Amino acid sequence: MRKFIIMGIQGSGKGTQAKLLAEDLDLEHVSVGDIFRWNVQHHTKLGAQVKRIMASGHLVDDDLVEAVVKVRLAEHDWNFGFIIDGFPRNARQAEFFLESYDIDGVINLYLPDEEVTRRVLSRRLCSQCGLDYNLMAHRPQTPDTCDVCGGALVARADDNPEALAIRLSQYHEETKPLIEIFERKEFVATVDATKPVNEVQAAIRQRFSLPQHVGG
Repeated sequence: MRKFIIMGIQGSGKGTQAKLLAEDLDLEHVSVGDIFRWNVQHHTKLGAQVKRIMASGHLVDDDLVEAVVKVRLAEHDWNFGFIIDGFPRNARQAEFFLESYDIDGVINLYLPDEEVTRRVLSRRLCSQCGLDYNLMAHRPQTPDTCDVCGGALVARADDNPEALAIRLSQYHEETKPLIEIFERKEFVATVDATKPVNEVQAAIRQRFSLPQHVGG
């Protein structure tokens, strides 16, 4: 059984890299952001709470994030392991997590702030089916329209310069010390996330002696 944490600022490709690993290695991809977005799209009580926080540019508080992660991992649908994306975000969450699970490794995707801004402000989401687009790499055939369902493409509520500036500041304040905590345990692989997707994936697998992706 393999259990990984994948870390990196928004726009660093955490979701893409986690999905590639999960598909090949039969891992369950647990994305805290996806769980929150699903609740927002389905207008749940949790979704309404998260929407207010995200729109203001702030991170969801520790208690709420921990509760969501506990419930998700308690489902025990991860027979071969999991890769968790978006958690932990600070030292308190890391302590909670390491007390509960033996982790095989932490993947840290490094991306400079200026590249974060460029990538994040190019993201779009289909308002109907939820498909992700990036106007730099995955443009729709018809501007502002989803190729799959024809829904309108919109920016996420928290993908604006003001909210992004807050997130960058919070990330550097809280998450860098967290990476240092993990590094003391000598199982962090920092990977250059400015490289193409297949090169980043190959570097991750090489660092953790995982089988290379077929065709990449």
